[in-house]
Amino acid sequence: MSAGSGSLPRYIGQRVLLVIPMILVLLTVVFLLLRVAPGNPVTASVGGKLSPQAIALREHKLGLDQPLYVQYGEYLKNVVTFNFGNTISDNRPVIDVIRDNGGATLTLTIGAFIFALLIGIPLGLLAGRMRDTFPDVLIRLFGVVTYAAPIFWTGLMLVILVAPWGWPTYDIASPETKFLVPTHTHILLVDAIISGNMGATLDVLQHHLLPCLTLGLLLCGVFIRLVRVNLLQSLQGDYVEAARARGIPEKFVIRRHAFRNALVPVITVIGLQVALTMAGAVLTEKTFNWPGIGNQLVKYLDARDYNAVQGLVTFFAVVVVIASVLVDIVNALIDPRVRY
Repeated sequence: MSAGSGSLPRYIGQRVLLVIPMILVLLTVVFLLLRVAPGNPVTASVGGKLSPQAIALREHKLGLDQPLYVQYGEYLKNVVTFNFGNTISDNRPVIDVIRDNGGATLTLTIGAFIFALLIGIPLGLLAGRMRDTFPDVLIRLFGVVTYAAPIFWTGLMLVILVAPWGWPTYDIASPETKFLVPTHTHILLVDAIISGNMGATLDVLQHHLLPCLTLGLLLCGVFIRLVRVNLLQSLQGDYVEAARARGIPEKFVIRRHAFRNALVPVITVIGLQVALTMAGAVLTEKTFNWPGIGNQLVKYLDARDYNAVQGLVTFFAVVVVIASVLVDIVNALIDPRVRY
């Protein structure tokens, strides 16, 4: 093995270079899937509403009358410059849709990961410590059910449970809060905090609870299983036996030795779960009428606006790839073995 094979800069360079073919494959798949869909994107979206001349003009403006290879080259060039095109149904730049609705999706996914980690890691730790006991069986069953249950069903069940208590179950905030809070970052929670309006901040947090919990429950089953399995493996390690032989209490053996090593794979899986979170965010946003990118994607799918769908799906794909690379880099910082 060469001397530099385990260096962090070399590993980061390799992962960054791998991003290029990964994104290129994803962009190509998105481009081809929407091109082989039946019908013309313009006529599918606004057919019957515009004259043939107006439809032809829109096709020319979008470059749909060009050969496929020309459209593909233009598509790649636009993505590099973060130009995701314009929507057909309402002639709006897709980048504006991402800017205006991306903050809601961002807070939803971050909140979901927080819930997943707060629920999944302690339960996985408890299940590992109480292996093959009744609590262990219950925790594993809970993890399987939350992972397998349809996310829209989980959301509706939570709404039914809390709605009688007057808890907000719809939208990102009350109409009064959205009207009063000035827009600075396009992230309503951050804008409410910046404005110093405590009432608006609490209102936004209350509206965030159910959607974030719903999406977080989908993820926590993964973390429960992962922490449990890796904790059991860590407890069989020689360093754990050595710690026990020195008379260290069991709770400290688990907390300071086994648990830390069991958390390393969790960081890797967080990157892999970004794609699952994005997919779950679409259903969660639709269930709670959440004004995020996923809800907009469903709207444009209903309108058969292929150009908007292409832009939003491309954005999702790029985000997933970048998040995966960042998590790999963080994992390499924490665990040097990953670099080899």
